Amino acid sequence: MARVKGAMMTRKRRNKILKLAKGYWGSKSKHFKMANQAMMKSLTYAYTGRKLKKRDFRQLWITRISAGCKLNGMNYSTFMNGLKKAGVVINRKMLAELAVNNKAAFTQLTETAKKALA
Repeated sequence: MARVKGAMMTRKRRNKILKLAKGYWGSKSKHFKMANQAMMKSLTYAYTGRKLKKRDFRQLWITRISAGCKLNGMNYSTFMNGLKKAGVVINRKMLAELAVNNKAAFTQLTETAKKALA
């Protein structure tokens, strides 16, 4: 039986990394070792960025809702508490969308929240 050597799989693995590192500056796109280090780091950043994106969007939505509430004479926390007591179940993404694009509907929601708190 013929002896199996790993040259083909090793080359495939290295070419995969070099292909991912295409566009990197200098040796990072040419030499496997440096490309591998750069790719490991960039994939770590990408993973972290996907997690941070969720945090950033939630922060943005809360800021937009808060601005809409201030126009209607409320603050964010009392508005959210009023909605909860009124039994209105709507997520922050949709509330932010209403605050920006449909001010009349958002005003109705603030009135609903005020009535629930009174």
